[in-house]
Amino acid sequence: MSEKRVPDLRFKGFSGDWEQRKLGDESDVRDGTHDSPKYFDDGYPLVTSKNLKDFGLDLSDVSLISDKDFKSINKRSKVDIGDILFGMIGTIGNPVQIDRDDFAIKNVALIKEQKNILNRFLIQVLKSPVFNRYLRNENTGGTQKFLALSKVRGFEFLCPNIKEQNRIGNFFKQIDDTIALHQRKLELLKQLKQGFLQQMFVRDGQKKPVLRFAGFEEEWEQRKLGELIDFTMGQSPNSENYTENPNHYILVQGNADMKNNRVVPRVWTTQITKQANKGDLILSVRAPVGEIGKTDYDVVIGRGVAALKGNDFIFQQLRKMKENGYWARYTTGSTFDSINSNDIKEALIITTNEEEQQQIGTFFQQLDNTIALHHNKLEQLQSLKKGYLKALFI
Repeated sequence: MSEKRVPDLRFKGFSGDWEQRKLGDESDVRDGTHDSPKYFDDGYPLVTSKNLKDFGLDLSDVSLISDKDFKSINKRSKVDIGDILFGMIGTIGNPVQIDRDDFAIKNVALIKEQKNILNRFLIQVLKSPVFNRYLRNENTGGTQKFLALSKVRGFEFLCPNIKEQNRIGNFFKQIDDTIALHQRKLELLKQLKQGFLQQMFVRDGQKKPVLRFAGFEEEWEQRKLGELIDFTMGQSPNSENYTENPNHYILVQGNADMKNNRVVPRVWTTQITKQANKGDLILSVRAPVGEIGKTDYDVVIGRGVAALKGNDFIFQQLRKMKENGYWARYTTGSTFDSINSNDIKEALIITTNEEEQQQIGTFFQQLDNTIALHHNKLEQLQSLKKGYLKALFI
């Protein structure tokens, strides 16, 4: 334990050293069942570590147990609102403070608040670098990660008085609530976009989309991608010409160089082989085949990608093709799938006239920009919280 007894950042009105505490001495720490009850199509959720996410409890993929097993498990490890859970086997950590109590737990640590440590404060300790360091030091199990309950109880940390705990806990709750709000907004925008994609592009077997801008009536037609766009297959520079100098040429080699369908500079090169211009589409031609992005820079492209001179309509169509599994037909079962220039030329796409393409492309570009703004705001909030977790805990 560090000799340091006060955090780098502190709320006004608080002073004095924090005190060292052991979790098992201050909180009621137990765990869920280690048995494997029978699962049913209907019943009570049985939460395991896979259901504990950064954003909270996720019951979208959970096994269901009988009323009898639910009551049996809860005799020893009943979860109450306000309790803290985190994974002990497989995925270690991901602490979550609970806001519902209609489930049982398996191989999950359960922490119940006692009088000296507030769970609203403790949950942030468990999300801080302090606990992450402890997990790295104590985690055992090789391929099957495991944290014993005795290790959970043995976790030592520095803690202020109840009043300061409450102040810190409330502060982080405000941040968490704001993050959750932006996450919901982002998910709603993504769902909205998905709905528009289904309505504004032609479905299989149809000739016209369900939803159109006024003034367009003609049927869409199937074309080969090579008839609509020009493209360039990538060629990798020599590896000795790779650099980390941002003043050199940005190198795009594959999906690792794209995030949220945008090129993110990661590697640079002094050698120009094949190039893509700002605004071009970047298609992954090696596993994972079909990932599509756009570059906001002039870049050098390696053999893992191709550069396409496509508009925003083509961009959205290619994203739909990837999501709908179009490129899966080129999966050979080998460990390294790829497509070639002929596969790109012959790819079938449903399209319309240039004017309607332009309107649809502009509409989705604006929607994508709004989604990107919310995503960036969310990342800023998460980064802000990470900084506060580092500064407000010892």
